[in-house]
Amino acid sequence: MAGLSQKERMLLNDQKSHEEMCIQKYTKYANEATDPQLKQLFNTHASHERQHLNTINQIMSGQVPNMSTQGQQQSERQSGQQMGQQTGTMPGRTNQADLDLCHDMLMTEKYVSGSYDTVIFECADTNTRQALNHIQKEEQQHGEDLFNYMQSHGGYQVQ
Repeated sequence: MAGLSQKERMLLNDQKSHEEMCIQKYTKYANEATDPQLKQLFNTHASHERQHLNTINQIMSGQVPNMSTQGQQQSERQSGQQMGQQTGTMPGRTNQADLDLCHDMLMTEKYVSGSYDTVIFECADTNTRQALNHIQKEEQQHGEDLFNYMQSHGGYQVQ
């Protein structure tokens, strides 16, 4: 892998700080959530965000990310999807504070996913683009998990 351009490095630094913020928020929100299902969803997503941060650090150190380890993460992500789709509690009994945490994380995931678009288009290396595209897909999946949780608990109405 050739060295990163100044622009690539700057954009990756931005993504690195986004991933660090996601880890921080998911971890904090897992401690604040009252629904055990939501706590687990937040903890699972925090784990994925740590892997995203590791991937970005690998790229920034000049290493080609190892995408073969993604199979294990794929099964973890699927368990996150299932948690997001389970209903757990009745919509009328869901803690509004839990839904507020979900709403904040959904907005965060929308922003982070969108910001990956720019980085992906600016990277010269194909393997780097593929690794970042994989991360972006996981960010989108996190958003879907949050959406499913919120919708199943009466906290997100599609109109």
